[in-house]
Amino acid sequence: MAALKDLISAQQLQKKDVERLLSSAKKMEALLKEKSVSPCNKIVATLFFEPSTRTHSSFAAAAMRLGCHVLPFNVSNSSIAKGESFEDTIRMFDTYADALVLRHPQAGFAQIAADAASHPVVNAGDGGNEHPTQALIDIYTIMSLKKKISGLNVTLAGDLRHARAMRSLFYLLGMFGANITLASPAGLEMETSLVRKVDEKFSPKISFSRSPSKESDILYVCRIQKERFASPAAAEAAQDAFRIDSRFLSGAKKDMAILHPLPKHLEIPPEVDASPHAKYFQQAKYAVPVRMAVLKEILAL
Repeated sequence: MAALKDLISAQQLQKKDVERLLSSAKKMEALLKEKSVSPCNKIVATLFFEPSTRTHSSFAAAAMRLGCHVLPFNVSNSSIAKGESFEDTIRMFDTYADALVLRHPQAGFAQIAADAASHPVVNAGDGGNEHPTQALIDIYTIMSLKKKISGLNVTLAGDLRHARAMRSLFYLLGMFGANITLASPAGLEMETSLVRKVDEKFSPKISFSRSPSKESDILYVCRIQKERFASPAAAEAAQDAFRIDSRFLSGAKKDMAILHPLPKHLEIPPEVDASPHAKYFQQAKYAVPVRMAVLKEILAL
């Protein structure tokens, strides 16, 4: 078995890698239910250069559930404030820890960290570029809900240009043969080069829309960012068109599942949370076993 050293991009994964990680995540889910943990005597550093609730906490929980120690990092109290370079910060934590989990606001910094470190680096989100572990969580969730991905009608809806989770998930959905609809406002479409790459590599059915589909098996939603529009009126119109509320759900496919990487805001109002369509909290729960599987592999536990 060729284990991963780093996990920087969904695009570095082969289908067999994803299947291996999902199989391991299933075992981790069972271990969590049994509350069975063996000490691993490894240290995982969580280097988050921007705010995070779920990703940071679930990586920390995953490490602790594996019996590892977690070494935290607070950028506001670090020597970054004194002018220390990003690379030197990575090199220092590389001497302290056995694996580095990195979140950074700028695209490409996960790869820079991997180049600077001798220990494994996991990309926990780098700007608008990628979020590979979120995509693994999403694939695991869809498999758990629908028992397959090939042939499913999956709509990715919202700001597809800037949503890193959508970019990583789009690649894996293509790998597993989903029928993918990319629904976004004008100007916020999925990057053309990525669409071309997925099409050429996997040849999935890809279609485009200006509104979310009520006939999807999976409706994956991300927020519309008002700051991306030239006027408040244009932003509000786009947000209204992509709001998944009780009125939208009244005509939706009966077994459609709604997913969201969270945090959600105006795009899914609280009234939807109690709907049988809402699966995003179940999705978030899978973060721990999936990230346990990733850490287990890169740490060779």
